[in-house]
Amino acid sequence: MRDIRISRLEVSRLKNYHTHTFRCKHAEGDAIDYAQGALRKGITVLGMTDHTALPDDRWLGMRMAYSELSSYVEAIERAQTYYPELTILKGMECEWSQDYQQFFVDVLLGEYNFDYLILGCHFFPYQGSFLSSHSGLYNEKRLVAYTDYLIKSMESKLFAFVAHPDLFGLSYLTWDANTEAAARDILSAAQELQIPLEINGYGLMRKIIETPEGSRSAYPWLNFWEIARDYAVTVVVNSDAHHPRDLDLGLREGLEIVETLGLQLADLEHLQRR
Repeated sequence: MRDIRISRLEVSRLKNYHTHTFRCKHAEGDAIDYAQGALRKGITVLGMTDHTALPDDRWLGMRMAYSELSSYVEAIERAQTYYPELTILKGMECEWSQDYQQFFVDVLLGEYNFDYLILGCHFFPYQGSFLSSHSGLYNEKRLVAYTDYLIKSMESKLFAFVAHPDLFGLSYLTWDANTEAAARDILSAAQELQIPLEINGYGLMRKIIETPEGSRSAYPWLNFWEIARDYAVTVVVNSDAHHPRDLDLGLREGLEIVETLGLQLADLEHLQRR
């Protein structure tokens, strides 16, 4: 068992598919800084996935402007040129909407030839407006709306994996029948669509909250991942780094969750061959 754990740990530590640059306004560093950090930490596959620019500059407070899209691509390609010994992948973390479907297909995956996109559902529609998934998920109706929208986003089949699917743990504080139903719906959809789900290192290490049940990481919420054992789903472990020094944030601890619960790691090697 010890040898298996070490093997899985090394696979995770050497590959990180979820990172952010200064353009999202809540991170530091650019692609070249992350490349240098990856080499220092022994990471061989580095995925750059800043919060995507959108053609209408929606939710601009936590993502790059559309005018920055070209410079983001150029920064990644420059890092690829400077550090050919490191596999650097060009990606984006996206809010899905039918309004943006063709933009993702034609511009990001088409014109700019992104290697992959990841789904990060930070907003969800509710009663005619969009609410924050970080703070707005504190009752059953809102949790159902988030879950339904996340699954609809997954059904677009645009994404390599789902970032922090259990993000609702930030504001829905107590595990109950509603959270179990949400977890099972998300896990069932991931199984059917064969889309991996992420154990998020940033949430694990930096989002510790107080709840009526005691202290816990807001996400990953362990109860969610215990239920994942009932489904044929695969898992990725990423740092969700917002600074180059955090490129390995939570990877060891996330892999321990995978190992302890007997979850299956996803194989993302195909992203390097797109």
